[in-house]
Amino acid sequence: MKTSSPMTNALAVHPPPALLQRQRIQHELLARQAAAAVRDDPNRPILASLFAGRACNAGMLPAGLGLHKNELARIWRDYFHGPALVLPGDAAENLPEGADLVELLLGERAWRFPSEVWLAKIVVTACAGKEHLWRDLGLADRQELSSLLYNAFPAFARQNVSDMKWKKFLYRTYCARECIYVCPAPSCSECTDYAKCFSPET
Repeated sequence: MKTSSPMTNALAVHPPPALLQRQRIQHELLARQAAAAVRDDPNRPILASLFAGRACNAGMLPAGLGLHKNELARIWRDYFHGPALVLPGDAAENLPEGADLVELLLGERAWRFPSEVWLAKIVVTACAGKEHLWRDLGLADRQELSSLLYNAFPAFARQNVSDMKWKKFLYRTYCARECIYVCPAPSCSECTDYAKCFSPET
């Protein structure tokens, strides 16, 4: 029977201040009113987590998360009705392939809520980071990123049958569509860099 370590138990009983701050902000956002048309959007908690993470300076997103001011205004009006959070962050890095990556994700979107368009832009903005994608997004864990992708871009997410790291899988999909083949191994299982693509994202 697997047991928790003393450190894990201590974190559960006494979460660090940054985590408490993040949870408080996320809870406050989710307590706000949402427009009837988006009240049941499964990505609303993810958006709240993205804003909470940026407010706590987690990740590398810019203050606007990579969105236009009109898109942000709509989020604060329809998803979290109330004053916008004042967020830290530097200017976003423009990826040469950014527009193509956004187009790829939007081609696989669920077509249920407007958040899917914003989330495609946010995810691609975070691809300029150097850490795991969920960390660069400022999310709480990888499961939040998986939920985001399965909710907003289900056709894309379902293709990751081997549970490849999400950023690696996004770029692998993009390169395959553009007929760019940079991996020298005949298959993933034979590749010497297997762990770089499939090891746990912690």
